[in-house]
Amino acid sequence: MPTCHLPPAHLRAVARSAGSAPADAVNPAVVEAMRETGIDISAEVPKALTTEAVRASDVVISMGCGDACPVFPGKRYLDWKLADPAGQGVAAVRAIRDRIEQRVRALLTELGVESTA
Repeated sequence: MPTCHLPPAHLRAVARSAGSAPADAVNPAVVEAMRETGIDISAEVPKALTTEAVRASDVVISMGCGDACPVFPGKRYLDWKLADPAGQGVAAVRAIRDRIEQRVRALLTELGVESTA
């Protein structure tokens, strides 16, 4: 008999981050901008987008990967046009970070998922 592992009630959405052409390291300005919000990503490494990750997702959000992103029937795809933080300073990255947060919160509301912050 198959088993189903449901996330705890307080964890109703799971996010993954990956890129179609990930850099070798996380942008230091991004690390700093996230640290300002209390999120430490200094030990993270960029990850490649995999077909398995897309298959496991209900909503796939791209930020300009174009034809490099795998497409599967039945998935919801959103393409968020945002500035690329590569080569940007912390001030520019803050604005990108804040715009992503606004869009994520709006999507969670649309999906009926309560935000914890």
